[in-house]
Amino acid sequence: MNETAVTMIGNVATEVSYSETTGGVPMASFRLASTERRYDRAAGGWVEGDTHWVSVTAWRALAVHVIGSLGKGDPVMVSGRLKVREWVDGEVRRCRVEIDARSVGHDLSRGTTTFRRASPGAGEPAGEPAGEVAGSAVGSVGGAVPGWIVDALAVRKAVAAAAKPEAGVSGGGVDGVPGGVSEGVGRGDEQGVLI
Repeated sequence: MNETAVTMIGNVATEVSYSETTGGVPMASFRLASTERRYDRAAGGWVEGDTHWVSVTAWRALAVHVIGSLGKGDPVMVSGRLKVREWVDGEVRRCRVEIDARSVGHDLSRGTTTFRRASPGAGEPAGEPAGEVAGSAVGSVGGAVPGWIVDALAVRKAVAAAAKPEAGVSGGGVDGVPGGVSEGVGRGDEQGVLI
């Protein structure tokens, strides 16, 4: 299978959002803004060029680490598989550039950071069924899930259970959450569920 690997340097341009697939696989996403800088001899200094906007998606343990480590405005380096999606909207042809992240980290040329190693067995925890962490289904990330994410997922499930449509009524939602309810977890958001 051919794929295009890329590495981009830029800033996290949006709050990092967290969600799960219907199968319980963690996913984090954010928009990356990468602005070209070059030296202009005529001006005698650095000038900024075009800004490239890219959607970044991280999965599983990387998603959990991203949500616990990054915030809006952070300088980052993202490496992964490039995807370009094109579609026609009426008579307008549209395009979306995405990176399916394999590795994400702070750009240390612009500051410092402190590394904290994930707990051992960040894949499947030994002796526990796949996806069970502190009684919450969060995919295959083991004990690496921060407590506030586990709490946010518990709140989301309680909201979903309370909002389940009665028999014979179509809710139009996904995973028992009625249509029109938006979910997400932002960094530092103790409640964790945006409605």
